Amino acid sequence: MTGLDAFLGEREIASADGMEMLGREIGAALAAGDLVVLTGPLGAGKTTLTRGIGEGLGVRGPIQSPTFVIARTHPSLGSGPSLVHVDAYRLGTDGELDDLDIDFARSVVIAEWAAPYAAAVADVWWEIEIDRGWSGTGLDTACGTGGSHIADMEDAAPRLVRISRRP
Repeated sequence: MTGLDAFLGEREIASADGMEMLGREIGAALAAGDLVVLTGPLGAGKTTLTRGIGEGLGVRGPIQSPTFVIARTHPSLGSGPSLVHVDAYRLGTDGELDDLDIDFARSVVIAEWAAPYAAAVADVWWEIEIDRGWSGTGLDTACGTGGSHIADMEDAAPRLVRISRRP
């Protein structure tokens, strides 16, 4: 595992630009063999963070959500590792993640929605959890508050990012 120890803990990220900047810093610290599991609701910033990680690693872009293709490989533009960006949302078992035939040893793998499956492919991994709409926005969709203005408030709300090492 690489030197992501400096990133352990919680931080508030105020904007998409801030999320990309955090990603660039994380990407610069990652190395081949690292698995990063991203969790968070739709629109939280997982792909935005991955875009920054790709820039930090120096891989070919553009980084887009792999939702429909399940996994995208972004080769290095230099001598570093490739980035494999996985969306495990539609996977049903940990065996399906393994069936993707990803070269975990020689790539940096960023896997969205993969928390239930990570232990099947790695002994240790990084987990990054992103919460959106948590900080003082007054959002309470469970009590019937709704409408497009709520989505705008959620999008503008800071994100709480928690970085930990698992297991």
